[in-house]
Amino acid sequence: MARKNLLEGLAALPDDNTVTASYPMRGAGKSLVRSLDELAKQADRFLEGEAVVEFDPDLIDDSFVQDRLAQDNDDFRELVEAIRERGQDTPILVRPHATAAGRYQVVFGHRRLRAARELGRKVKAVVKSIDDRTHVIAQGQENSARANLTFIERALFARRLEDLGYDREVISSALAANAAAISKMMSVTERIPADIIRAIGAAPGIGRERWVELSLLAGKASNNDKVRSIVRDADFQALAPDERFLALYAALNKSTRPVRKAEPALAKAKWEPQDKAVLAEIKNSGKIFSLSMKAKNAARFGDFLSRNLDALYAQFLDEENKGD
Repeated sequence: MARKNLLEGLAALPDDNTVTASYPMRGAGKSLVRSLDELAKQADRFLEGEAVVEFDPDLIDDSFVQDRLAQDNDDFRELVEAIRERGQDTPILVRPHATAAGRYQVVFGHRRLRAARELGRKVKAVVKSIDDRTHVIAQGQENSARANLTFIERALFARRLEDLGYDREVISSALAANAAAISKMMSVTERIPADIIRAIGAAPGIGRERWVELSLLAGKASNNDKVRSIVRDADFQALAPDERFLALYAALNKSTRPVRKAEPALAKAKWEPQDKAVLAEIKNSGKIFSLSMKAKNAARFGDFLSRNLDALYAQFLDEENKGD
């Protein structure tokens, strides 16, 4: 079995609202609550030694907290085809449903569950009785280690956890992120309404800093109507998520900074003597001239030139003066 006991020890977390890391936080390590390698190993341990049961997917409900914006993309289609051809290699984690007898709730493995539903197959699962706090930490840490959620999906997950009443320590542990990173996630989701974020989509090519920049623009009260007008436009909705982000950002970014002048095109040339022992590459923009050399005699010829620069420059000035 590829993965076995996800986040062993989570079920033994204290019932109060604190989560104490069981690993040292020193130096640069303070910037992460867990490294991805540690999370992946923990995910393996959480399923270790547990019985794998096959369930009808219709008996399993989704998690009470959503973690993805994109429900159907190329990665998911590849997963469906892989399970169709090879079967399900790794079990999902479920827990007994808190209020519905005989039903279960998925903790992690949402995409494998969806794939099983689509293929009309039973899904392999490990069952663990865990509480809500343990559930969200396990779900978040599995995603941090495996699922490649985009920045904005992680930010929305953090926002949903806070709305459910979880403190920042639990959220940090769930997302393997330090306090500063969680604060940035929260600031983005505070400035940009959730429906606008959903209209943009997961935007896998857009990182944290770009989302922060957009949030500063979209968060202005004077831009509210403009933002909603843009996202309702059919042409906007027809774009891919990354393109939707860039289109909205461009429409809102009315920077007064002067446009940087383009650098003049470089004139390029090469020189090589008959013995081919030196190959010189020359670049000349009019203001900047560079000469680089390679091949057998490049180092020795370069040293010769540097030792004779004074004489060569004097010769240059002499020829320039004669030209006058």
